[in-house]
Amino acid sequence: MRSQFTVTDENGNLRYTAEGEFWTFGHKLHVYDRYHVKTGFIKQVVWSWKSRYDVYVDDIYMAQIVREFTWFKPYYTIHGPGWQLTGNVLAHEFEVTENGSVLLNVHKKWMTWGDTYEIEINDVIDERLAVAMVLAIDCVAASQAAAAAAA
Repeated sequence: MRSQFTVTDENGNLRYTAEGEFWTFGHKLHVYDRYHVKTGFIKQVVWSWKSRYDVYVDDIYMAQIVREFTWFKPYYTIHGPGWQLTGNVLAHEFEVTENGSVLLNVHKKWMTWGDTYEIEINDVIDERLAVAMVLAIDCVAASQAAAAAAA
């Protein structure tokens, strides 16, 4: 699983970095703002049949991302703030909604160096929470891809 991420704005300015911990039981990711102040934390729940990640902003538990068991298409739920995740997470083409209103959209950008994703965040959601949620969703998808590759 990837252990370092950078998040930039539309002008290429650094907004956030995320760094994974090595030698831990379960995957852990710390999110920092451009001044290297910790704003979020993502932690894998290790004793679970399903792939689960807890999301914290400013050390406050905000949500849990869970990959549900399905036969055909991966399905993910967000426990906590009452949000729904729809779209294709593995292709990085999805959105998070609340009561039918889109909170954030994620799209993979093509023809770029490395994996690059565009995140559109609605003004009603805290940007720190949105970034942590997208990183947590990516962690769940990466865990599933790694498990599928090992099988």
